[in-house]
Amino acid sequence: MKRPMPPKDMEAFNFDWSMHNEVPYDFHPDEDLKDWVWDTFIEEEGSLCNPDHNHLAYYSRDLIGFMWVSRPFEKGGRIVFGQCEQTAIMAGGWKRKRQELQMVQWFGYIPKYIITVCAGFAESASDAEFCALIEHELYHIGYELNHEGEMYISPTTGLPKLYLRGHDVEEFHGVVQRYGASPDVQKMVELANDGPTISRANIAHACGTCLLKLA
Repeated sequence: MKRPMPPKDMEAFNFDWSMHNEVPYDFHPDEDLKDWVWDTFIEEEGSLCNPDHNHLAYYSRDLIGFMWVSRPFEKGGRIVFGQCEQTAIMAGGWKRKRQELQMVQWFGYIPKYIITVCAGFAESASDAEFCALIEHELYHIGYELNHEGEMYISPTTGLPKLYLRGHDVEEFHGVVQRYGASPDVQKMVELANDGPTISRANIAHACGTCLLKLA
């Protein structure tokens, strides 16, 4: 399945740093992008199905809303091309209703998570770079574990309990230096030495979710 591309009418908002305070952002929800991501990475029959995302398959596709944005933003001296965020409407009264209405107008429903992708990045990225960014954002949707270290399934809903997670690889550095590599870290080294199964891509620096800790 050919990967979706942002709508052509977003070209009018091509990014220009010299006008970043003058040109408004344009957002465009895309159900085709959502279906492509689900069919490619999450469904068991997907061409690039990743078992690491199995917890998402417990939910309907409306779990995540996908949208394009006309241009990136800058944070901590880095350019952000993608971001995963958990929908959190921290308001009451009419303010809450306005925010809920915005979600419904965008997606037709209120998703629990939103993944936003920069249109300019999508237009110029290779397939491998684009897929890496999408999967990177999916990895930010984690699941809680039970006492046995397995995925916790709620006895009430029959669903895993999800949360927005950061990437904690940085925590390994000092631990490895002081105590040596644990089995998990050794496995990471083995996988790195084996090389990527699809293609090389390093997109963590382009993810707004990873940069939230810098705020």
